[in-house]
Formats: sequence, structure tokens, C-alpha cells
Amino acid sequence: MHKTTLYLPDDLRLTLEATARRSGRTQADLVREALRSYLDALTPPVGRSIGAGDDAGLGGRDSEDWLRRQWSDH
Repeated sequence: MHKTTLYLPDDLRLTLEATARRSGRTQADLVREALRSYLDALTPPVGRSIGAGDDAGLGGRDSEDWLRRQWSDH
């Protein structure tokens, strides 16, 4: 486990201290739990298609030509 220093606004620090005291847990334990919950709830980024995947008739061999046509229009 690694030590990390956090700078907290006074209101958050006081709330964390009070919550730790009431729950009988350490502040570090509460911060770890909260951070884990937050990070676990994040949705991983979804890959985006460049548009070629939208055409069922377009194969891998044709994709470079398709890209050249698309890019030349812009």
C-alpha cells in the first residue's frame, strides 16, 4: 500500500473526521472506500467507429479506398 496526501477543503475534512469518529473507522478507510466506489462506478470508454463499420458491404480490403473518399470530401 502506498501513502498519498490529499488536500481537502475544511468542510469536507470536518465531515470526514466526524464520520470516522461516529463509525469507528479510520479516515483513510473511509477515503479508500469512497474512492473505490467512485472509480468502480465509472463506465469505461467505448471505442468509436470511424464510420466504416456502419456499412455491412464494406470489407477490410476496401476500407482504405473508403477512407480516402471520405477524407477527400472534407
